[in-house]
Amino acid sequence: MLEVRGLEAGYRRSTVLQGLDLDLESGRVLGLLGRNGVGKSTLVNTLMGLVHASAGTVRVDGRDVTGRRPDVVARAGVALVPQGRRVWAPLSVTEHLDLAARRGRGQGPWTIERVLELLPRLGERRRHGAGQLSGGEQQMLAIARALLTNPRLVLMDEPSDGLAPAVVDLIGEALSGMKAEGVTLLVVEQDLHLAFAIADEIAVMDKGRVVHRSPTPQFRRDSSVAHALLGVA
Repeated sequence: MLEVRGLEAGYRRSTVLQGLDLDLESGRVLGLLGRNGVGKSTLVNTLMGLVHASAGTVRVDGRDVTGRRPDVVARAGVALVPQGRRVWAPLSVTEHLDLAARRGRGQGPWTIERVLELLPRLGERRRHGAGQLSGGEQQMLAIARALLTNPRLVLMDEPSDGLAPAVVDLIGEALSGMKAEGVTLLVVEQDLHLAFAIADEIAVMDKGRVVHRSPTPQFRRDSSVAHALLGVA
């Protein structure tokens, strides 16, 4: 589903991604971990076309989308759930869903009704403005907005950011539901509990590269790897 080779990208004169390689098979969930500043968000934004790739290639389901505009990447089947949610505060939940469904043009399995089955709390809040929602509800809305484009691949940047542990558990349930439906996910995360709960594999970034990758159960068993790469016990 996703094939990245030799990817380099950054900001102005600073190169953040240093020849990064990454693969993700269809229907799999990859948890991407790493200390602050190693390039995780830069990677997600480069894959989405929001940051320019200065070298390397990005292929989605065999299609080369390297350096393409975000709207072109989106039409290739990629959706982004950005860090900080970035919902439109004045618009209601219903308006968000209608806009996203219109963009998806009904071409795929995800409809408003099906999304609300996955995220029933949004159905209870349909008439509320996005600015009136809690942080967790806004995250659910951002997830719903992405799913309604009927993507092949969903990129998620810190879905637990700023949320209370109990709310993170609710987000984890939503992501587990997406996984059960066969959605391909690349999840950048700092919360190890959430990453371990949903990911088939764990990859760790350092200095702009993927420096470790292993099945999640193996990563959990080998605490020395987490300590060396993430600074956690």
